[in-house]
Amino acid sequence: MRRSYLIIAALLAAPLAACSEAPETETTVESEEAAPADYERGPHNGRMLRDGDFSLEVTVFEDGIPPEYRLYAYQGDKPLDPAKVDARVSISRLDGEKTTFAFKPQDGFLRGNATLVEPHSFDVAVVAKEGGRTHKWNFDSYEGRATITDAAARAAGIKTETVGPRQIGEAVEIIGRVELDPAGSAEVGAKYPGPVVAVYRNVGERVGKGTLLARVESSYSLQTYAIYAPISGVISERKANVGSIAGSEPLFVISDPSRTVATFPVFPRDIERVRPGQSVQIRGLEGNRMQASVIRDFLPLAEVTSQAVTARAPLPNRDGFWRPGMAVRGLVTVDQRNVPLAVRTDAIQQFRDFRVVFAKIGETYEVRMLELGQEGPEWTEVISGIKPGTVYASENSYVIKADIEKSGASHDH
Repeated sequence: MRRSYLIIAALLAAPLAACSEAPETETTVESEEAAPADYERGPHNGRMLRDGDFSLEVTVFEDGIPPEYRLYAYQGDKPLDPAKVDARVSISRLDGEKTTFAFKPQDGFLRGNATLVEPHSFDVAVVAKEGGRTHKWNFDSYEGRATITDAAARAAGIKTETVGPRQIGEAVEIIGRVELDPAGSAEVGAKYPGPVVAVYRNVGERVGKGTLLARVESSYSLQTYAIYAPISGVISERKANVGSIAGSEPLFVISDPSRTVATFPVFPRDIERVRPGQSVQIRGLEGNRMQASVIRDFLPLAEVTSQAVTARAPLPNRDGFWRPGMAVRGLVTVDQRNVPLAVRTDAIQQFRDFRVVFAKIGETYEVRMLELGQEGPEWTEVISGIKPGTVYASENSYVIKADIEKSGASHDH
């Protein structure tokens, strides 16, 4: 573990106001910091607050314990007995929540009476009384915070949702490939056997229903008849050439490329958990394209060597993105249950040592450190770290993280 201090980098330069109050009159002393990281650090590497010859060092300690405020008092830059100081620290968070910490003397410092909950991002007001004088300071202490206008967020593809109850399930990952849906294919054969006298279409050509494909001379009547496409689609196989003899074998196979399926070998370890009707999120091995589907059925026979059974899931392909033979990854949702609080799995980002989402208040986004429970392909259970009803960035949250990292609005311990 490590010792940590309240040295939080702010997004904007923040003024530091100090006031001293004598019993009869109050004198205000103001000063400004040149930049958020330029404040004076004390002997314990905390933030030094000064008013005349009295100063107070504000630190956060978390060495083997939850974070807590610890204050060190000085008179003329020499340690002052903490028992002679009465102090309180008030913080105001972005969402309006306010907390006030009281302090008691202990081992040469003033120890806060409560845990300082993450994120350590707030406006701070400090009041200290000693020797009949009252000292007051105010400063900003921000981390994990970025302001993005709604117009800019829309342009970046950032979308939001509200934290609340969801149905969640454990995910089983399966790897498969894209295939043409047999139900979207047609085999085209000859009505009567005989020599092929003309072929008009080739593999890869798109045809409509009723398109002329070939002509065959009947061996019975010696009359030539036409063969037409029974469905619209693409010719995926051609076994007809001029002079070949048409028999019982198909001359063409026509497939509808918009009707594809994802096929997945399901191995014995998962066969009892993966069932028809379960939700599956299908992605390519590369890129961000994702499509929701369900396990439609299983082929009746297992593969002899691996004992895997093939599961099939419809994969509508109207724009032609999914190509037969492409490798795909499927996340099957199993063991579904209702949870009181969940966020989208894709919304979760890594921030320092935490997994977080970014809450949205107005046009400002701020980290929320989460304790997570069961993780599913679409939703992840939240144990703590965010309030029900909070609006958060559910899509393209990585844009916010990148903006925060670029601005340097991180936790400075």
